[in-house]
Amino acid sequence: MNKAIKQPTVLEAFFPIVFLVVLLILNIQVFGSEGLGGSNQLVLVMAAGVAGLVAVFRLNFPWGKLQDGMIKSISAAMSSILILLLIGSLAGTWMLSGIVPAMIFYGLQVLNPTIFLLAACVVSAVVSIATGSSWTTVATVGVALLGIGKALGFEEGIIAGAIISGAYFGDKMSPLSDTTNLAPAMAGTDLFTHIKHMTKTTVPSILITLVIFGIIGFTGNTKGSVGQVNEISQVILDHFQISGWLFIVPFLVIVMIVRKVPAIPTLLVGALLGGVWAVIFQPGLIAALAWNPEMGFAFNAFQVVMTSLYGETAITTSNDVVNELLVTGGMAGMLNTVWLIVCAMVFGGIMEVSGMLRVLAEAVIRKVTSVGSLIAATAGTGIFFNITTSDQYLAILVPGRMYADIYRKRGLKGENLSRALEDSATVTSVLVPWNTCGATQASVLGVATLTYAPYCFFNLISPLMTILFGYLKLGINYYSEEEFKEIQQEVAV
Repeated sequence: MNKAIKQPTVLEAFFPIVFLVVLLILNIQVFGSEGLGGSNQLVLVMAAGVAGLVAVFRLNFPWGKLQDGMIKSISAAMSSILILLLIGSLAGTWMLSGIVPAMIFYGLQVLNPTIFLLAACVVSAVVSIATGSSWTTVATVGVALLGIGKALGFEEGIIAGAIISGAYFGDKMSPLSDTTNLAPAMAGTDLFTHIKHMTKTTVPSILITLVIFGIIGFTGNTKGSVGQVNEISQVILDHFQISGWLFIVPFLVIVMIVRKVPAIPTLLVGALLGGVWAVIFQPGLIAALAWNPEMGFAFNAFQVVMTSLYGETAITTSNDVVNELLVTGGMAGMLNTVWLIVCAMVFGGIMEVSGMLRVLAEAVIRKVTSVGSLIAATAGTGIFFNITTSDQYLAILVPGRMYADIYRKRGLKGENLSRALEDSATVTSVLVPWNTCGATQASVLGVATLTYAPYCFFNLISPLMTILFGYLKLGINYYSEEEFKEIQQEVAV
């Protein structure tokens, strides 16, 4: 006879989390930024194994249910995986076609070290608001800004921090963003009420962030790198045909996103158009990269463009800085990240289907006694689910379902919950190395998550700002007395 499935205790639910955190700390100390090559993935698999042992031998869960939970969890991440692979292809053809080199070239002409970090954050924010996608922003203008910043002598971690800070601010505030639509849907409020309410905490957070980047820019010392700008610009001109016509492709991609064309077909079109533009504008480069020049241009163009879509393309110049900028991995360059995401979703799937995550969340809810502690618990839960489920959508969905009734019973309108979810779950996902967002941005920018995380000031400040507003009872929207009476009657029924 099958034994009855038991509910996990808090200690049982917490044990796999402790195991994961301890092993990850050890892993980071040993492998550092090389952890994405396999060791982080194995840590997640081992943590999933520990969670599975607890579920099977302590909670009497049949393996079939755990396996179904893992498959369901991985399935939920498939759209992110497809987007990630297409971003790899887009990065390849946009480099080969000269689109990204053109962005770097023109950027070097107008930006200087003093204002660069500030400008990088603002530009990323504007593009992200227009597109509604932090991923697309980082994969396009973000890659170009990283190249400009490195050419100006900035460390890659702080450049990535400025880009990501701006991109996630724009993602939060854009009505086109999926998370910005998801959060109010979970909290029981409407989109524009949610965005308006977010400005109370989000605007102070981004202003503080801009002040910090401004201070760093005005007080930093990058004079020694400015002399390299002309050399880098000339090297780019020597290897690419730079023209304003190259910007037609990114413009079309932005138009498609603004018109709400789904991300996957948009990125596919952008990648393929990049290949077409490479054939039109960079025939000399294609000939230089061809495996067998004697086969003719058509054959060589097909071979070089296809390689940029799926594999590594490296353009060697006389300048080491430029050489670092002109390397892409195509789809294949994203496979370690895909591997990481799959392993993370396996761990998250077992933790969710076994009820361990729910038990831990309920333990937090029992400690809530005030408005401040409720908002702090919401923010903490969002961050917790980013770490444990490795997916920002689950970090919004699950706490949203958990806390919606509690907010209503406390007389707090839904926009308070949706704001807390965005201020925590949306922005901190990129700070977790094994989260889909953290792993993706690390791969796209080529900067380890823990290298850029300390400089993502907006992402670090946002959850603290929402908690501060909660405890000070600033910017909190309450139901009117009549509305609250109706809610109490609904609960009584």
